[in-house]
Amino acid sequence: MPTLLLVRHGRSTANTAGILAGWTPGVDLDDTGRAQAAALADRLAGIPLVQAVSSPLERCRQTLEPLLAARPELGPPAGDERLGECHYGDWTGRPLAELAKEPLWRTVQDHAAAAAFPGGESLRELSHRTVGAVREWNAKIAAEHGEDAVWIACSHGDVIKAVVADALGLHLDHFQRISVEPCSVTAIRYTPQRPFVLRMGDTGDLSPLAPKPGGRSAGGGGTPAGDAVVGGATGAA
Repeated sequence: MPTLLLVRHGRSTANTAGILAGWTPGVDLDDTGRAQAAALADRLAGIPLVQAVSSPLERCRQTLEPLLAARPELGPPAGDERLGECHYGDWTGRPLAELAKEPLWRTVQDHAAAAAFPGGESLRELSHRTVGAVREWNAKIAAEHGEDAVWIACSHGDVIKAVVADALGLHLDHFQRISVEPCSVTAIRYTPQRPFVLRMGDTGDLSPLAPKPGGRSAGGGGTPAGDAVVGGATGAA
């Protein structure tokens, strides 16, 4: 199955203001976020991409703009609302410092599987829609481009954490243990046996994620693609 590069959008004006943006329209990248987006294109140089997918929200599309300008063959990103931000309902647009005083905050932190935002969706619903979207895109891309294809999706912090939790086999209650910085890249290689989380919240060099000549294995050493290398990946080319 393909490798997914999950990118969180660059730093936004809501991030710097300490506001829970949710689906609020008109939330753009700030100056730092635009610089992060420009650097992303360089970080991904040398990694062949077959498809770009984006949350429909502006900050995600803006994050992909420099990359897609450098990769015109990809065309515009496919929008997928299932990879959009959590619907936070009545929490949308409120300061995080204020929300931290709400009783629901502790549920979100400590028992995420039981958290449902008033007027919005639950974190279980978020997990269901996002993981389903990823698996559908994986199947489509594998059918069209092969098992070694690499695709990129730009989304949001809680969305990415839910996908990572699923890939790691973590109960949703533990997804707050995962940290996803603005414009970080999380790489997950899917196989018929299990997913492999190759990078999580990475803000550095991504060149080792480029496909290896003759196909890729999970950890090198000639092991089958769905198997882990006993003792750990070899680091060999």
